[in-house]
This record gives sequence, structure tokens and C-alpha cells, in this order.
Amino acid sequence: MAEATLEGIERDEAVALLGNRDENLRLFRDALGLKVVARGDRISLSGPQDVVDLGVRVLEQMRTTYQSKRRLTSDDVKILLDRLHPTSATPVGAATPDGAAEIAGPVRRLFTKTQGQRNFVEAMRANDLVLCIGPAGTGKTFLAVAQALEDLHQRKVKRLVLVRPAVEAGEKLGFLPGDIQAKVNPYLRPLLDALRDMLDYQQVRAYLENEVVEMAPLAYMRGRTLNDAFIILDEGQNTTIPQMQMFLTRMGAGSKIVVTGDVTQVDLPPGTRCGLKDAVSRIGRLPRVAVVRMRPEDIVRHPLVQAIVDAYERSPRRIDEEGFLEAVSPTDGEPGV
Repeated sequence: MAEATLEGIERDEAVALLGNRDENLRLFRDALGLKVVARGDRISLSGPQDVVDLGVRVLEQMRTTYQSKRRLTSDDVKILLDRLHPTSATPVGAATPDGAAEIAGPVRRLFTKTQGQRNFVEAMRANDLVLCIGPAGTGKTFLAVAQALEDLHQRKVKRLVLVRPAVEAGEKLGFLPGDIQAKVNPYLRPLLDALRDMLDYQQVRAYLENEVVEMAPLAYMRGRTLNDAFIILDEGQNTTIPQMQMFLTRMGAGSKIVVTGDVTQVDLPPGTRCGLKDAVSRIGRLPRVAVVRMRPEDIVRHPLVQAIVDAYERSPRRIDEEGFLEAVSPTDGEPGV
């Protein structure tokens, strides 16, 4: 039986470490299976040597979090325990008996609703790089974020990096007030919405403050190497070829990349080639790379969304040089604009 004591803890810090009605202390004690005694300015731990050593590391991280934020919530403690304390969590099965793929996140379980969604989930689990192309409403972003949270929860990765190009959809917003975070927030909002659909507000806030989840515009990726991360690039159709190359080469050891996009909604300047289309053509057949194509029948938003997509799909089309359908001007016999 080993023992360790942390001393010199100030009163306010001790109150934060213990938590409201000792909630943080109970989370810490129950997760590690240690005997914990808090008296005055000291906290004593006793138990097996390796567990005591782990407990000291967790407590030191708890103190660091409190000193930087001047508060320590139960969500902060859960995240620290999740990062530092491995468990014997059983991986989620590939599919449920009815054939729907299941994703188990920290809070809720999700099930795919279409074959295309199931193909996407299975591709993310089996490959290091997945390029998913499909119309609006097929759940591309939502499923990618859900799978990322499952991998984080099962400790396959240590953090999530959510990326989006700062490209306006056909209209100029002009100057945006505020600091850099306020300026890029409108572009990253869809990713934040997906997170909040699966986690409560306090969990999202804790993940962001502890840098377990990072959201950044594509331009901030240059020069970085991202290890042990699940990296999602949303709206990949709005990247240029050099931008896509730059982004894909950020992958470090133990990392996974998922790129989602709708190649019928490209907002790049006229004449600029789409980086997502180019990536499919260049690297789609490499090992550990998968290309998943969602169809209109995979749309799971409001039923009218599928009808809208179908209406646009009936417009005259031709095949471009990369093998993608490309819209052309209306011809005789078709409604004009």
C-alpha cells in the first residue's frame, strides 16, 4: 500500500478541488479506486503505487486547471480523468441487429438511418482518411462529429480538431467586428451546432476550454502537425487544390482525417478548381483512404429537402473532366431562370 500527500493547498483552491458537496472528490475517488483524505491544506492518497502515482498526476492537472481558470467544474474533472485514466471500455459493435451502424458518444447513442450513412460510419472506422461527398441533409458533418466523439470517448484519439474554410456562400459579409475568434465564429458555427446536438452546454464549454476540442479556420492549419487527433474538414468543396494538399499533409502519428463536402455547392471564385474533387481523383484509390458518396435518398432532414435536391438534380447536367456531374445552362424544353 502506497501513500502520497499534496500540501500547501490554499483554502479557495481546496474548495474548488473538492467541488460542490464534494462532487469532484467523489468523481476522482470513484474513478481511481483510491482512499482520499482532505484535511486543511493537504490531500492524502493511499492505494496501489501505480494508482497513487496516477492520482497525483490527476490532482496536479486539476490544480493547474483551477489556477488558470479560477474555477473547476465536474466536467473539467471528468475530462481530465478521461484523458489520463485508461478504462476497459468495450468498443461499440459495428452494427445493430437491424443493420444500422451505432455510434456511442459520451452522452448519447446514435444510429444511422440509411445505407449511405452506414457506409460512411464503417469507412471512418476502417480507414485513416475518408472523403465523403453528398448533398445537403445527409448527415455528413453530424456523423463525422459523432464518430470523432466516440473515438475520443474510447481513447483512440486525444483531441478533436474541427476545421472549415472561411468562404462566403455567394454573398460578401464585409468587415466583421471583434477579435479573431469573433470574426471566424460565423464560419465555424455549423460544427459547434453539431457538437451541441450531442453534448450539453457545459461539456462543450469544458472541451473547448481544455483544448480537447479545437475549432479553427483552414488558414490556421499551415505549418502544423496534428498527432493523436481526429481531424474534420467540413465544406471541403470550398478548398482550392493547394489548400487541400496543405490540409491533408497535417496528419500526424495516430491521427485520422475526415473531409466532408457537397460538390454541387462550390463557392470558390469562377475558374478555381475544387480541391475536394481533385483529392478524390488523386488519392481516392490509395490504401487506408476511402471515398464515400451520399445520395439524395440518404437525406434525413425535413422531407422537403429531398424534394428540393431532386428538383435541382433534374436540371441539365454533363460530366466534367474529373467524372463529377456539373450544372449547365438551361436548354430548350427546360424552364428558364
